[in-house]
Amino acid sequence: MRKELPTPVPRLTVVTLGVSDIRTSIAFYAALGFSRRLKATGEAVAFFETGGPVLGLFPWDQLAADAKLPDNPRPTTFRGVTLAWNCATREEVDAVLAFALGKGAKLLKAAHETDYGGYSGYFADPDGHPWEVVVAPGIEVGDDRRVHLAE
Repeated sequence: MRKELPTPVPRLTVVTLGVSDIRTSIAFYAALGFSRRLKATGEAVAFFETGGPVLGLFPWDQLAADAKLPDNPRPTTFRGVTLAWNCATREEVDAVLAFALGKGAKLLKAAHETDYGGYSGYFADPDGHPWEVVVAPGIEVGDDRRVHLAE
């Protein structure tokens, strides 16, 4: 008789980005203010605290090999994934976008009113990974830096 295993608790713990130049990406995310941890990994992989899931940076070709996916051709169009930096106010959205651009990000879309009552804009990191900077109804960021969703 087989024993039923308990249902796993779902969790998102790490988002890992494949990067072309690990040094450039480490410097970029450190400049944005994310706190790097486990520095003993050197430049093999980098981990940053985000207030929620950990952000990992890993050389693009090695990440592709680890996932058993082809390294080439690298996509130059939308990859179907965005990261988000939720804010408390429209002014904070503008400030975060300006800050990221000052640290080397590329503006993808200027901040604007959304059709759902929010305010958002997009920037890209050095490898083109898109980040939405947004304030949205029903989504708040607490003093603990964690996202809190309305019921």
